[in-house]
Amino acid sequence: MPELTSRRGLLFGTAAVGAGVLLTGCTSNESDDEPASNDQPAADDKPGKQVTIGFAGPQADHGWLNAINDNAKNRAKKYKDVTLEITEGSNDTAAQIGQIETLINKKVDVLVVLPADGKALTQVGLQAMRAGIPVVNLDRIFNSPQAYRCWIGGDNYGMGLNAGHYIGEKLKDKKNARVIELAGLDNLELTQQRTQGFDAALKNYPNIKKVARQAADFTVESGQAKMSQLLQAQSNFDALWNHDDDQGVGALRAIEQAGRDDFLMVGGAGALSAMQAIESDNSVLKATVLYPPTMAASAIDLARALGQGKGVGGLAEFEIPASLTLYSAVVDKENVEQYMPTGFK
Repeated sequence: MPELTSRRGLLFGTAAVGAGVLLTGCTSNESDDEPASNDQPAADDKPGKQVTIGFAGPQADHGWLNAINDNAKNRAKKYKDVTLEITEGSNDTAAQIGQIETLINKKVDVLVVLPADGKALTQVGLQAMRAGIPVVNLDRIFNSPQAYRCWIGGDNYGMGLNAGHYIGEKLKDKKNARVIELAGLDNLELTQQRTQGFDAALKNYPNIKKVARQAADFTVESGQAKMSQLLQAQSNFDALWNHDDDQGVGALRAIEQAGRDDFLMVGGAGALSAMQAIESDNSVLKATVLYPPTMAASAIDLARALGQGKGVGGLAEFEIPASLTLYSAVVDKENVEQYMPTGFK
């Protein structure tokens, strides 16, 4: 697991073990002869100004989305100075807009929003900002940067890139290697970005050719059905990249039913079931590329810092950043024990 700590606090850029990434206070590490340059107030664990955070996300109808909600709730409980107003969550944009407007009318101090549809909810983000309520836009981005104070989310392109490089390194010495891809929903930009990153990585390995790609829709049932089709169409390949560990449960069923074990599989997102399978090392699944739901915990940290008018420990600026992109680490048997606490059900 990459080192998370620095002498001045915890840095963003990777999934943190447990609820999320701590925003620690600054402590000087400069000699008495040097001027202190990072002595601005920064968020830490000590109770401060009371902050009410409104949290609005989509319906938790997927393991990752449920983990988003859990990370936000658990993180808020850590702070005695944070009150969390959380909505029920909906995939209906009109309903989610209504829920956010209710939070605006309650005059919460900060909003954290993971929109069901970033474009469709841009206007309500703008509404909040104009009402003087700063917005932390979580993952699915609004159309306008004026609709949020800070964006924090995953790296879909980087997820595909790291999956491609992991597979590429495993197959770099194999002549005429063949790979296939089980993607997510093709009408989503995130799916397109994951494929673009994967293809970009494979260009570094001239011996590898992607011979098939099938889009599923992030469910166990779709993963099983689409994987069955791929297995029937491709009798010989060396590696599979599956975009999503939830649909990967179905994909593994199809693979087991077909009696196939002649290739390696890399999953995506970081589900607990995937990590357990990697640890057991008794299936084709050898790795998963993280899309860490701990981003919701970090969003609560950022919202608290905003509400208290503080910066982020470990950074020199007086304010929190305008955007934070989390790193898509690859988890395999070598490091799965360290990442297991971040796995979601």
